[in-house]
Amino acid sequence: MIKKLQNNDIKISSQIHSVFQLSYAIEAELLGANDFPPLKRPLESYLESDNEFYGYLKNNELAGVIEVERTDKHIDINSLVVKPKFFRRGIGKKLMEFTFNRFDSELFIVETGVKNKPATELYKKLGFKEMKQWNTDFGIRKILFEKRINN
Repeated sequence: MIKKLQNNDIKISSQIHSVFQLSYAIEAELLGANDFPPLKRPLESYLESDNEFYGYLKNNELAGVIEVERTDKHIDINSLVVKPKFFRRGIGKKLMEFTFNRFDSELFIVETGVKNKPATELYKKLGFKEMKQWNTDFGIRKILFEKRINN
């Protein structure tokens, strides 16, 4: 089941933060990153965020989270994380498909590390196209994807 998460609630925000930390620790390993900024994101940034958070619940446990930012021109998928014990169960795909259906937009964008093969493969399977790659100041090569939907 997917539901909107009330990130301004400290208990919910703590659960979101926990899933992000577990998932991003694995991503940092995949990317070979010693300094990975998403792991430094404080709890307060979830509590105070204007972004929308949706959670995939499995037996009342928060198994995955998608963080969405609406702009005038597109939907920016800021984060897609799955708790490691729920990897490879289609949760990321379900959260992405939910987002396509939930938001009326012609353009969705997402970025990740080039070496994050599970994420890049998922985005390509879902019809995203690579737009550009670049090196970050913290030594990670990133990739930006776009998906256009003709409404």
